[in-house]
Amino acid sequence: MFNKIAVLGAGTMGRGIAQVFAQHGIFVVLYDPNANAIKAAKQALGDKQALGQKEWNLQYADNLTDAVKEADLIIETVSENLEIKRELYRLLTPLLKKDAIVVSNTSTYSLETLAQQQSFAKQMIITHFFNPAAIIPLVEIVQLAETEQEITERVIELLLRCGKVPVLLKKDIAGFIANRLQAAVMREACYLMESGVADASQIDTAMKEGPGMRWAINGPFEIADMGGLDVWEKVTGHLFPQLDPNLLSPESISNKVRLGELGVKSGKGFYEYGDASVRDTQSNEREQKLLQIVKLKENH
Repeated sequence: MFNKIAVLGAGTMGRGIAQVFAQHGIFVVLYDPNANAIKAAKQALGDKQALGQKEWNLQYADNLTDAVKEADLIIETVSENLEIKRELYRLLTPLLKKDAIVVSNTSTYSLETLAQQQSFAKQMIITHFFNPAAIIPLVEIVQLAETEQEITERVIELLLRCGKVPVLLKKDIAGFIANRLQAAVMREACYLMESGVADASQIDTAMKEGPGMRWAINGPFEIADMGGLDVWEKVTGHLFPQLDPNLLSPESISNKVRLGELGVKSGKGFYEYGDASVRDTQSNEREQKLLQIVKLKENH
């Protein structure tokens, strides 16, 4: 039983994860030392809570001690910077109750890297949510060989109770399952664009109107079975030698970052997104479409 959950970091993922548990009746404290982040989270989550019928047991804190006091589960959602994460763990260590479980929402670091030299390593796992966390069902879970099995089982039970679909990896690996697959697609998409084969819009259209539709229903191995493994042997044999072997971040992405064109958050990336009000509308429309897909899958 988790009586109190502390979510550390009130950014996009932290807010979404806090919402997941708060809307299922669990007491949640959302922490961030940045007053502006707390203010933005209160506004965003307040708007979402107003749409529901149940009152959320959600509080906000800018003091770490207050946030984690007596917390049964602490979820770290800070930026993907190893030094920042380790500094937070250093501050967190003396504040933890004896049997508290610590999880990270990291999207790229392996658990072995994060747990290194941490006193709570045996009580630490990864729970990787996907944005928007309150909508996307998948949560990837990573444990170490020395992880107490009861800890993983308790977290999985909690996620299932909150309507999530947990997938426990058989071994620890950076990027886990879904991000490694996404990264492989993104590398090839950038290669096609940088090579002049197609522009961003054409590539996105091909994905949305082709493989993307199938992937919402079937995974790659299911699709391979349906297409015939003899066919896929030929396809992979012919195409693999011609796929992009680049081991660095694609230049098309790095150029955008250097220009400050970071995507929706800055108003421009591969596309133009308009001012903040327009971006909010686009985000809400996207979430509604995702909800429709989730409900459609639930009904079939």
